[in-house]
Formats: sequence, C-alpha cells, structure tokens
Amino acid sequence: MNISKRMSGLACLFFIFITVLSQPVYSQTELDERAVINFHEGLGFFDPDSLFGVNIRFRMQNRVGMTTVNRTNLSPQEFEANVRRLRLRFDGFLGQNNFTYYLQLSFSRGDQDWDNSGFPGIVRDAMVFYTFSPSFYIGFGQGKLPGNRQRVVSSGALQFADRSAVNAIFNIDRDFGVMAYYTSQIGGLEYRLKSAISAGEGRNITRTDDGLSYTARIELLPLGEFLSDGDFFEGDLKREPSPKISLGAGASFNHKASRTAGQRGVFTGESQDILSSFIDLMAKYNGWALAMEYAARDINNQKIFSINEQNIYSFTGWGLNSQLSYVLPGNYEIAGRYTYIEPDNTIKWYENKQEIITLGFSRYFPAHRNKVQLNISYQQTPGPSYHQSRKEFWNIMFQIETGI
Repeated sequence: MNISKRMSGLACLFFIFITVLSQPVYSQTELDERAVINFHEGLGFFDPDSLFGVNIRFRMQNRVGMTTVNRTNLSPQEFEANVRRLRLRFDGFLGQNNFTYYLQLSFSRGDQDWDNSGFPGIVRDAMVFYTFSPSFYIGFGQGKLPGNRQRVVSSGALQFADRSAVNAIFNIDRDFGVMAYYTSQIGGLEYRLKSAISAGEGRNITRTDDGLSYTARIELLPLGEFLSDGDFFEGDLKREPSPKISLGAGASFNHKASRTAGQRGVFTGESQDILSSFIDLMAKYNGWALAMEYAARDINNQKIFSINEQNIYSFTGWGLNSQLSYVLPGNYEIAGRYTYIEPDNTIKWYENKQEIITLGFSRYFPAHRNKVQLNISYQQTPGPSYHQSRKEFWNIMFQIETGI
C-alpha cells in the first residue's frame, strides 16, 4: 500500500478524534500518561495547603549476556555486562491537581542515544499536562509518542529483559510536541483516542526544520477494563478473573524527517517522508497473557545515503512479534516470544530477514518494579540477502531490575 493511501487512513483517525470530543464523557480508564500524584508509589512530598506536590521514583536494570559463535559452536562470540537503564523520575502538581508535570532522566550511556546523536540525551521525558475533564487531557513537551503498544509500555513493565527486535527497528520513540488523550464509550464499547503533532526530530534536539510529525492511535476494549491498567504491562500478574482484550492501531507520518528512523537513528543530511504503521493486541485471563504486534515502515523513493564512505539507509519493511506467557503460583512466570522481520526490496541488498525465538523466565517481587529475568534466544537470518551469509546463534541474558 503506498503512502498516499495510508495518509488517507491517518487523516481519518484524526477526524474521528476531533469528532468524538463533542460526545458525552463516561469514564477515565486509559493508562494515564500524566503525573503520579497520589503518592501510593515512590517517595512523595507535598505542602500542607496542597499547592505543590512531587513524587520521586527511581529504577535500574543490571544485566549480563552472552552471544555464541553460531548454532552449534556455543563458545562466546561476545559478552554484554552493563547498567542497561538507570532512571530518576519526578511527578507532581502545581497549584491545582489538573495541572501536572512529569520529568524522567536517564544516566546510563546505552539509555541516552549517545551513539546516534553524538551527545548524551539525559532528558527522556519533560511533560506538562492539563486535564479538561475526567476523560480528556493534553500534554506539552517531550515524551513518548502514541505509537506501537510495546514502546508505550514502560521498559520497567516488560516480561523479557528488553523489547522485541520489531520494536527496536520500527518504533517512533519520543518527540517534542503537543499530545492529546481521550477516553469514552459507544454502546458499552470503550475506546481511547490518542494523537500528537510533534517536531519530528526526536528527543533533545534544539532546532528543527519546516516538517512536522503527525501521529494518531485508537484502542478498543470490547470486554471492558483490565485490572490496574493491565493492557499496558506485560504478563497477567493480576490474574484477570474474566477475559480481557485490547485492540490497537495507529500510524505516524513524519514529514521531512532528517534521521533514518524518523525520530531516531542517524542524521542523513537530507530529508525524506516516513510513514510508520502499527496494529497490536493484548489479551489476558487467569494468569495467561497474549501480546501480538505488527509494525511497518514505508518511504516513497527511498534513498541510500553515503556518509563517511558508509551506506546509510532507513530500514523499510515489516515485522511481527508474538508473546505468550503464564504466571505460576509465587509470581514465577514462563514466557515465549516469536519475532519475524522482513526488509523490503529496496534494502534487501543490505539486510537479511530476521527470525528470533525467545524463552523467558521471570520472578516478580511481587510485580514488575522488582524482578529477576533470564532469557534464552535463538536467532537466525535465513535470507535471502545479497551480501550476507546465513547466520544462526544463541543469546543468553540475565537481568535484575529494582526500583521504587
């Protein structure tokens, strides 16, 4: 499907969003991107007159990993040992509860996009929010765009040590702009609409061009709400007493993007229009959880850039990720993941297909905030590729996460 047709679909999503704002308000049930101001989590401070409040939280992920030489030679090809994430988060309100703020800082190199941007991106989120009604609020600043579900899910709420390769390649991450969130119902069917107009250059960029990024997402919950916003944390740790399903779809059009992945990646020196599309599902019942996600990226007349005698390009194509898990008594979890990525014809000279199977074991204390995780993955690049041979290898990853 070409970009012009998909842009028509994106325009429809924005039209729907604007239309429903005139409809009656029923409830606020979506995962709230605004500040945590009830102080049930983290360390909270507020003045006696309730004119100011701040909630402080932190988390860190320490990990070690090994990749083998190939499928049969289990000797180590490389090791990984680092603090994957170390973050400090501040939430609060000023003057009144409908005016809130949210700030998140990162302190580990791998969490700062240093290699792509050339400088440490310490600021991950810096948002202020204003609530118009229990079902409608807007945000202004730098934060996560309403893209694919797994990217919106916090990295502290994952059932594997990290997100899938589909997310790593196709997600649109964070940007600076205006974002709007709305929740309502039609005939008992709950729906959520999210949209953003942003700079399109990604986080911690001080200057932008005359092209903007437009993002829209819709979510449907035909069987009602999940317990504790369970559609935005992986694994059924709440053991849903009745089946719950959330269906999501979205798209983002980045006009005159200057980086290979829109809001992420290497700066190319030339602009191009990038369209990203997402479809996802989350289902939970009685300890079982199923998560599926499709993502794609399209560029009309894609270019291959030559920078410092290297070929630089955007990864276009599509990917599918599926995860199935069960939580055992004692908050032990076993999970399986299958990931498949298909590059399009333009970049098959440079990229192989990817196929990854992962088995995960987790122990929660008692939930995502504090946990121990072990992942074992088998990855193969079966081709066809015009410059790379077939590769098969194993990866083992152990991670401990802790925080408040």
